[in-house]
Amino acid sequence: MSAWIENGEPVQIVKRGKAFARLVPAEAKPVLAKVDWAAQRKAIWGSRVFSTAEVKAMEEAELEGGQG
Repeated sequence: MSAWIENGEPVQIVKRGKAFARLVPAEAKPVLAKVDWAAQRKAIWGSRVFSTAEVKAMEEAELEGGQG
């Protein structure tokens, strides 16, 4: 019975053919979307590998509010 409640299903308790209680999950658990960061990176940059100087320049541009 607890497995049903853990999966979000309410459970009705019956005594002598009549329902007298209902157990429901305390809260619905939010489902968080998982992000495939590797796929996003590949979609944006392809197989490009950045040099240390390029990464530093992008970081500096970001700190300055640029489009880096």
